[in-house]
Amino acid sequence: MSEPGTNAKTSGPSTGVEKSRFWRAMPDAPLFLALFGTWLVFFHLLGNSTFGYVDTPSLFGWMNYAYGNSKDDELGYIIPLIVIGLYYWKRDELLTVPKRNWWPGMGLVVFALIMHLVGYVIQQTRISIVGFYFGLYALTGLVWGPAWLRASFFPCFLFAFAVPLGTMADFITVPLRHLVSDITGWICGTLLGVNIIQEGVQIFDAQRRYAYEVAAACSGIRSLTVTLAFFSIYGFGAFRASWKRALIIAAAFPLAVAGNVFRLALIILAAEVAEAAQPGAGQAAGNFVHSNGILSLLPYVPAFVGVLFLGRLIKEDGRPVRASEVGGE
Repeated sequence: MSEPGTNAKTSGPSTGVEKSRFWRAMPDAPLFLALFGTWLVFFHLLGNSTFGYVDTPSLFGWMNYAYGNSKDDELGYIIPLIVIGLYYWKRDELLTVPKRNWWPGMGLVVFALIMHLVGYVIQQTRISIVGFYFGLYALTGLVWGPAWLRASFFPCFLFAFAVPLGTMADFITVPLRHLVSDITGWICGTLLGVNIIQEGVQIFDAQRRYAYEVAAACSGIRSLTVTLAFFSIYGFGAFRASWKRALIIAAAFPLAVAGNVFRLALIILAAEVAEAAQPGAGQAAGNFVHSNGILSLLPYVPAFVGVLFLGRLIKEDGRPVRASEVGGE
């Protein structure tokens, strides 16, 4: 039997070697940390100019307000954590990437600052957010070179999902509302034989005892954003061919719509069944399906089942994909 502490003595040096190997392979880490800290302080002190809208000079304060006031943008809270997790997953590849100071990367940093300046002057903080995240990516290239930028393009690509859309999403939500309403109305009325009346984005039963409207919050933009983000992770993580990655990401759009149609159809069916069993109970039954926390996850079922089926169809060769193959061709 080994003496107490043997495991600690064995694992301790191993952990230390791993850390030492990481830091040896990451030259100028203190330089990056200094630039990173300066970048954060700058955007905290001079990141937002819309004081009449959100009374703070901090870009992060504005982002917190935007995320907290729109459920469709809440994903922005966790995107940085997802990016960090994917960096950790790709650590073996990133450790082997040739690293050097790359002064042309300063041009990318300046471009990020110009983006922020434009957003600051015209009071469009979302442009500043794009500049902030692009600048973080540019700083890594400045310190560790173009090979690092290529290897780390994904997961930095996911920062795009951290930009809150707010009312700017209306150009997506309005057609989505009509599309979901039309498809659901056709499925329920034609395929399932439910006697309903559709007026724009509103759906009633024939006697108008219950009514549902595909509001902006129910358009599917939230499920579309989440689906698109996770399909991107799946596409880059499971495939090497660019066209297969693009196909997986593009599939998020029809599958997210299918998921939302599935949920809305269930709401109508629940209302119809309840109304037939007990007159006057239809609206409450449909509201329950709509508001239940577990049932609200239903739009993701067709989406994730569909993408796994698609991934099965276009699988490459059965070999597990190495982390070194995920960053790009």
